[in-house]
Amino acid sequence: MSIGDTTFLDYGSIKAKREGYGPTGNGGNGLILHSALALTPEQGQVMGLLWQKLWNREHKEKPPQDETAAAKKQRQAIARKAARQRPFEEKESYRWVEAMTEVEHEVSNSTRVIHVFDREGDITEVFDSSRQLKHTGVLVRAAHDRSLDQNSERLWRKLESQPIRFEQEIKVPETGKRQGRIASLAVRFCQVQLRVPYRERES
Repeated sequence: MSIGDTTFLDYGSIKAKREGYGPTGNGGNGLILHSALALTPEQGQVMGLLWQKLWNREHKEKPPQDETAAAKKQRQAIARKAARQRPFEEKESYRWVEAMTEVEHEVSNSTRVIHVFDREGDITEVFDSSRQLKHTGVLVRAAHDRSLDQNSERLWRKLESQPIRFEQEIKVPETGKRQGRIASLAVRFCQVQLRVPYRERES
């Protein structure tokens, strides 16, 4: 099993490292690191790193100080259109597919790796790649209520209509932002076929 996630390395408070890096979100400045960590599926024992990628974002040009609301709206619309037209391999989200592909090339033919991603990994290209790779599977926390068929049946409603197959209470530990609590987990499952998004059908 491979756990995939992204870490922001924020150097914003280190004056000597402010140059040569890029924005990391929430006003940070530094590098971005994506890792694929191998664990045993039975005990969750860490086995080591399967793959990592390190990069930095480019700083965006500051808008003119006298920019009007209409000009800002137009500039943002142009930027969104340009982003949609960029090849998927040039986007940050490609890291999820890149991890799957690179790990498959590193493991033996007798090994099957199941990648576990959070909501950021709920991308059409991730599911398409896992279908094409022979020794790769994927488990993704859903972020999109995807369409399943021509009648527009939706993923979440379909799953909510399934019988509960397993229930368990889980202790959620306290953190600096939340209180500790007991969460009730209910497991439902069924086989579905995801519809191809419009953007993929049009390409």
